[in-house]
Amino acid sequence: MKDDLAPAVTWRKSSRSSNQGACVEVADLGGLHAIRDSKNPAGAVLSFTAAQWSAFTAGVGAGEFD
Repeated sequence: MKDDLAPAVTWRKSSRSSNQGACVEVADLGGLHAIRDSKNPAGAVLSFTAAQWSAFTAGVGAGEFD
């Protein structure tokens, strides 16, 4: 998928990310959400539908992954 992403895709880090380098970046792809490792921006990209992303962020907020 990473080769299909236009160079103009805007990646952002969470406001809760620290400067320690252990961050992911997120991009909104209009109906899909993509994430990548901020330390390796040329590496793998994972994409999720809006429903999958919503379920994931709800789980994070509920502490399911702590």
